[in-house]
Amino acid sequence: MNVTNQSIVSEFVLMGLTNSWVMQLLLFVFSLVFCLAGMLGNSLIVLTVATDAHLQSPMYFFLAHLSFIDIMDSCIGTPKMLTDLFRKQKLISFGGCVSQIFFIHAVGATEMVLLIAMAFDRYIAICKPLHYLTIMNLRVCVSIVITSWTIGISHSIIQLAFVIKLPFCGPNKIDSFYCDLPRFIRLACTDTYKLQFLITANSGFISLGAFCILIISYIVILIT
Repeated sequence: MNVTNQSIVSEFVLMGLTNSWVMQLLLFVFSLVFCLAGMLGNSLIVLTVATDAHLQSPMYFFLAHLSFIDIMDSCIGTPKMLTDLFRKQKLISFGGCVSQIFFIHAVGATEMVLLIAMAFDRYIAICKPLHYLTIMNLRVCVSIVITSWTIGISHSIIQLAFVIKLPFCGPNKIDSFYCDLPRFIRLACTDTYKLQFLITANSGFISLGAFCILIISYIVILIT
């Protein structure tokens, strides 16, 4: 019983996107170009907002943090994918796989909360313009960003708390170019149907909730 409960899989094999060298080369070029363009563009936004005195408003404050999150998003799986494209065997350690899952969910949930905060910022600016700077002061903006990260990290920790103790004792091939939580769970040596449903419901609730809040808030703004 003790042996079954222990994870004996120390690394996973990523199956990647394709085995064709031509396709791998094309994917490498396109992915590298888009990754560098995205990181450069977002870095310029962060730098511009930080140095330009005319952009010291809550809207640009949130925009700079959104760009920073996008930079982090580009660094989670893309570098690993680019290096793996030219490797015959694409391996990732157990800890590396768990780290990828953690950062993907933490950054994704943080971005959703920050987008809601930006919608709230636009609502205050349009519907209560005279009180805008009083309501959306620097302390409130910093608190919103901290809250966004707290919710994002908490969501990711909760997701991983369900799966980190699962027994992995055999299959170690992930049919993707990065560690995806649903595929990761399917490799466990136990019945994970209920766990998959719980995790999917958790992520779906956050995504759908954020989407509905954004739609409703911007409808209110447009009507106003």
